[in-house]
Amino acid sequence: MLEPEDRLPPGDGSPEPLDAYSAAVVGAVDAVGPAVVSIYVGGGEEAARARGGAGSGVVVTPDGYVLTNEHVVERVTQARVSLVDGRSVPAVVAGRDPATDLAVLRAQAGSLPYAELAADTRLRAGQLVVAVGNPLGFESTVSAGVVSALGRSLRSRHGRLIEGVVQHTAALNPGNSGGPLVDARGRVTGINTAIIATAQGIGFAIPAATARWVLTEILTQGRVRRAWLGVAARDRPLDKRLVRALALQSSRAVEILSREGEGPAAQAPLESGDLIVAVNGAPVDGIDTLHRLLGRITPGAELTLGIVRRTQRLEVGVTAREPP
Repeated sequence: MLEPEDRLPPGDGSPEPLDAYSAAVVGAVDAVGPAVVSIYVGGGEEAARARGGAGSGVVVTPDGYVLTNEHVVERVTQARVSLVDGRSVPAVVAGRDPATDLAVLRAQAGSLPYAELAADTRLRAGQLVVAVGNPLGFESTVSAGVVSALGRSLRSRHGRLIEGVVQHTAALNPGNSGGPLVDARGRVTGINTAIIATAQGIGFAIPAATARWVLTEILTQGRVRRAWLGVAARDRPLDKRLVRALALQSSRAVEILSREGEGPAAQAPLESGDLIVAVNGAPVDGIDTLHRLLGRITPGAELTLGIVRRTQRLEVGVTAREPP
């Protein structure tokens, strides 16, 4: 036993050093936390707060544009946004995109803290991610986990397939919808969108690249107007020998898993298993790239898909339409 004179002196009150994992989580929260908001719709803010609120969001521009889920603000044009500093300000729905379950609000306030959307950063399975949101009305709740898988497909509440979804293990609950998924550098890598009620450790987020594209479309055009192929698909790495043999510009492509019955792809000579490697000559290295390229095409226009079928490179014409 230590004698009184041998005992360690009491601490000086300074915080203990954090381990690397804790430091990464704390750093991410410090970077993005002030930009995370609660969103309340219908029935007055106090009534909505008593029910746990409608959802979460994240300010992504200094002039108050907020990214959230489309289902959070479904059927409304106005909402209220509650900030971390205690302010509550009105917001209007600037645009929505049910196909990706994303919406953009404009908070009626200036000089707001905002978070950085990751610029085309490729996530990796096992990478640390942090979710910040307001589940069940508990504001500024933090949970941490890892990326479980990439390129998942998820149907929105409107029954449309959302591609390229990030699956992760950061705990989500009702009210987390629309909040950010953040990497260790404090960059928004996704917008949390869904959970599986009967499962644990399975959450989903729309990737930042898709969120950035939707945000840009809404801010520049007022809505998202995109061409539609009518396929279920996933990202697919290509064999290096195939890339060399066919002189492909990318080592990744989009694999067609199935075609929707009345969609454009079903009316074109496309097959399940075909690999989309180009749209009108522009290389396709993943679903996000395919979405961006289709977004530049006027619905109703004829486009040419470069595909690989087994070991052959083919060109297939498709008349794209807007989604039904």
